Formats: sequence, C-alpha cells, structure tokens
Amino acid sequence: MRIALFVHCFFPDHFYGTETYTFDLARNLLEMGHEAVVVSAIFPGERGTEQITSYYEFQGIPVHCIDKNHKPNIRIKDTYYQPANRDVLRALLIRIKPDVVHVTHLINHTAVLLEVARELAIPTVATLTDFFGFCYNNKLEAADGSLCRGPNRRRTNCLSCHVKASGNSYGAGRLSRLLAKPAWCLFTAHVMYALQRVPGYRTGALAGTVQDIARRPDILAECYASYRAVIAPTHFLRDAYIANGLQVPIRNIRFGIDFPRGPKAIPPADAPLRFGFIGQIAPHKGTDILIDAFRQLPSGSCELHIFGPDDQDPSFMAELRLKAAGCAVQFRGTFPKDYLPVVFDEIDVLVIPSRWYENSPLVLLNALASHTPVIVSDVAGMTEFVDEGVNGYVFDRGNVQDLIKVMQSIVDCPDKAHALFASTHYQKTTAAMTREVLEIYEASMTAEG
Repeated sequence: MRIALFVHCFFPDHFYGTETYTFDLARNLLEMGHEAVVVSAIFPGERGTEQITSYYEFQGIPVHCIDKNHKPNIRIKDTYYQPANRDVLRALLIRIKPDVVHVTHLINHTAVLLEVARELAIPTVATLTDFFGFCYNNKLEAADGSLCRGPNRRRTNCLSCHVKASGNSYGAGRLSRLLAKPAWCLFTAHVMYALQRVPGYRTGALAGTVQDIARRPDILAECYASYRAVIAPTHFLRDAYIANGLQVPIRNIRFGIDFPRGPKAIPPADAPLRFGFIGQIAPHKGTDILIDAFRQLPSGSCELHIFGPDDQDPSFMAELRLKAAGCAVQFRGTFPKDYLPVVFDEIDVLVIPSRWYENSPLVLLNALASHTPVIVSDVAGMTEFVDEGVNGYVFDRGNVQDLIKVMQSIVDCPDKAHALFASTHYQKTTAAMTREVLEIYEASMTAEG
C-alpha cells in the first residue's frame, strides 16, 4: 500500500508532536513493507527554495515539500481554503499515486487538498491533533483566556480571537493593541459584524475579513465530510468535533510511544527534588504559571529545569527570565530527539501547566513511559491519562496557588514522588499504533466515497 502523509511542516526544521506522530507512522509503515511518502510545507517567511516543490529524505523517509513563499496567504480564507494551491497539490498527488491520503494537519495545504483528493478518487483519512477543523485559533481558547466550546451562531467569538491576534502581532498599531485587550475584543467583534452589513462596507476589506472568519466553520465542515474516517487520540477531541458538527466516523486511537521502559532510578535522599518542563515556551503552555508557583517553594528544596526554544516568543521569554531571576530555574534550551531518555533521567516530576486543551501531548506520554510522574492542569485531553495519586496529580487550570499546593506536597515528602515511579507507565508502542491505523486505511479503501 502507498500512503501519502500530509503534514503542515516536518523534520528536521520542525519537530513537535504532530511532526513526530507523522514521522513515527511513516517509519513504521516503511518497516512493515508499505510505501510511505510525507508531503510537508515551508511556512511563508521561512527560508524558501527556488522551486515551489522540493524533495529530500529524512532518515530514509521520502519527503515532498511545498514552499508557501511562492503562494503566500493573501486573505484570511487562504489560511484554511486556498484555491491557488490546487494545481500544486494535484500535481503532487498524480506524481505520488497514493492508495490512501492521510492528513495529520491541514495548515499550509488547506481544505483544498480534500477537494483535490476527492476529485482524484483517492480515499482520505485524518488524524485530529487540535481544533483546526472548527476553531479559528486551533486551541479552543477564547479571547479573554477562558476555554471555549466552539463558534457561536454569528461567529463573533471567532472574530474576537482575530481582533486579539491582530493586536498582538508584530507591528500592530496603538489602536489595534488597545482593542486586543480582553475587555475590548468581543465588543470590537460585534462592531465589526454590524458594520459589514452596512452599505458602503459590504464590499470592503472589513467585510471580507468578517465573511472569511464567519464562513470558516461551514466551509471546513463541508470539506471534512469527504474523509472516509477520522482518528482522534482522546475522547475529548472526538466529542468536541462531534459537538461542532463533524459527521464522519471517528475512532479513538491513542498515540504510541517508543521509549526505553526500564525502571526509573531513585535519586539520593539529600538531592533536591527536580521538577521539569519540556515543550514550546509560549503563553498558552503556561510556563509563566509554573515559574510563579516555583518561586514560592522553599529555597534549596527543589530545582526547575525548563527545556524548550528560547526564540519562539522573545518578549515572553524575557518576561520568564525576569520571573526566574534568583531562583533555582535552569533554561536548558532544546535537545535532539534521541536525548529525551536522558532528560527524563534528570527530572523527578514533569509539570504541564497548559492553559489550553492539550490533546494527548506526546511529552505527557513519554513521561509516563519513562516512569516519570506528572502534574497537569485540569484540561480535558490530559486528565484522561492521569490517575490521581497513581501516576500524577491535577491542579486547577491557571491557578498558581493550587499548583503551589500540589508542588509543595511533593517537596515536603519527596518519597511521595519516588513511590509513583513504580506505578507510572504507558505501554503502547508506535508499531501497535500503526497497525491500528492500517486497519483504518484498509477500511477506507473499501468504503464508499
């Protein structure tokens, strides 16, 4: 079987959860005797290539790459449905001749890919890794920082997220920055919605922006209907898509993890407890919450090791360094993927303080597989993996005081964390996951399109 795996970006320049999932699938499919090809993209603004498409191999995996610098987004609609990319996608699919297309993320390819695959009669399946299919910011986080359930009837909550993103973007003017504040976002969205219906505004840029955002969920829902099957790694993600109108059969398949699963060594009795954070350093990941909590713990009793890129959000990173000044916080940067077991050997408890709905983050599963207990915020998508007091603990999302209480309880009794080493585990491998995904491929090839 020949499978084309479409992902928004890929190794070696991009190496987070969705890219890793795509890599693991491709590697296992090749080892199982199938043909797997990755189709990735270069984001507009990244270093591009002379031709719109290029080819390379990464650890034996063939990769076709579309350079979006040649076809950048002109309007908001292009971020989710870009007709200008149709011919490039068609040419690639004709060249690859896949039996199945598997989409692990549509960003950069957009829903036009689904139309092209349908026109070519290629069965298409998807793995949902975030809320791109119905949420403007992909995170189900409202403009005021609260958790969201999905677009409202007039999409004014989606418009408010656009107002916030525009005001917080590089080069935004003073008025845009003011309107991006939580107190003004939703009000501005309602004004935009009202103005786009006023004669004189209906054909202007404002109306185009409002219409592109308002039509987004419906356009994506129509295109998503062409999927033969959809995979969701968590029950919460599945339920969120169903609640927002996805009609395609959804199967829960948890991610697999390849990790040395030997016992975790208990550190010396006089060693400080080591908390860790691994991942993107960005506001929605809650790194600031973790540092605020850590600052309140007794000096000398524990350490905090933060692994992640320091250039993703320079202003946020500068804020974190100020918060961490004078504390036992180490910013340790990024590391090669094969160094992950060493990193988990160097921490006793992993903290994932995310503000948004995480969806089975691979770092959580790696922690469990390494017998490293976790502390997670109480957002669906993570809590279904945590058995309180057995493999970790849960704290109230965004609540620094509650996180302090949980961390303090472990600092006061390090043996509490060490006892969890034996009861913390995650057994599923990427090979087992791939075999389940293969069943989806086989069923999709016999299902009616």
